[in-house]
Parts: sequence; C-alpha cells; structure tokens
Amino acid sequence: MQQPTLTVMIVDDHPLMRRGIRQLLALEPRLDVIAEANNGTEALAEARRLAPDIILLDLNMKGMSGLDTLKALRHEGISSRILIFTVSDARSDIDAMVDAGADGYLLKDSDPELLPGQILQAASGEKIFSEAVRDYLATRQHSASPFRQLTERERDVLQEVARGLSNKEIAAALHISEETVKVHIRNLLKKLDVRSRVAATVMWLENRHS
Repeated sequence: MQQPTLTVMIVDDHPLMRRGIRQLLALEPRLDVIAEANNGTEALAEARRLAPDIILLDLNMKGMSGLDTLKALRHEGISSRILIFTVSDARSDIDAMVDAGADGYLLKDSDPELLPGQILQAASGEKIFSEAVRDYLATRQHSASPFRQLTERERDVLQEVARGLSNKEIAAALHISEETVKVHIRNLLKKLDVRSRVAATVMWLENRHS
C-alpha cells in the first residue's frame, strides 16, 4: 500500500539553496515540494493558499525575517509543522525561534542526507533538532517554565480561557476567528501535555501564583 505523500514548502531567499533542497527532497518519494517562497510575505500567502504539511524556513532573509515570518504564521493559526533551516547556531536565535513555536531547528551544515528523514520525523509529531541545538536546549530545559514553549498568541488565548471565556468570546476579544481560537487551544493543550481547558487553566493559575 502506498504511503501518503507529505507536502513541503521551502522558504529561503537564496534560489540555489532552494534548488538544492528541492533536489535532495525529490529523492524521498513520500515528500512532495509543492511551493517555494523567496521571502516571508510570499511564504504567508502560499501557506494560506496551500496549507503544506511542512514548512522549511530560513532564519536570515531580506525584508521579513524568519522570526517575524514564524510569528506571523503562528499568529494566523497556520498548523503546518515549521522547521527552521539556518546557518545560525546562536543561542539567542535558537531561543527566539523555539519560543515562537518552531517545531524544529536544523543547521545547514548538518549532513544533507539526514534532512528527508528529519522532515518525515517532524511530520509524525516529533520535535527535530540538530545535535548541537539539542545539546543546548537540554541545558536550558530544566529551568524553563512549561509556558515558555507557547507562542505569544497561545498565551493570550490561554489567559482568556483561564478567565472562563468561551471560544466565541475569546475570538471577539482577540479579533480572530473562532476556528483560529480552536486551533490555538488544540496546540497549547498538546504543548502543555494536558487534555482539557480546565487542566490548562489550573496549570496556568498554579504557575501564576508559584
């Protein structure tokens, strides 16, 4: 039985890099590159239009940075798995991208043959990091608040959930659609590893007062 194909969008402002990634991913039959974007604005438009399973996102781009692009994608409730693919191993960059909701952080100097497999792992729900990035994250993990992994918008939604607002009321308060609220709630419950709004609220209140 044929396995389902996963759709991929490559966001990078270097045409040669995009072509190289496309050729590499073409070797994996379960991956289908359906779009390329040269900048953050294009990436947002294509993500809305095509809803790819995976977005490979460069960090340092002209105009809208990778961080701003990631925040904008998450702000809009785009549910694609977003992997940062960059040359930067700076801790500040890793912190910023992971905290903004990236599903992985891969360095461009890693073994290229690993990339297709890493994308497949990410699609199955795993967080994927290059070895050096994983080592750094392990050192910061023990002191991190459980809410650190939530995006700014997810924290906004959780705050309103904790106040007892319904999805409809949260949508009105934050000027987003009710469907987007549902996506944010689903994502934050998964990240906090709880099953209900009540459990998330209790966790939020306990951490606020600890």
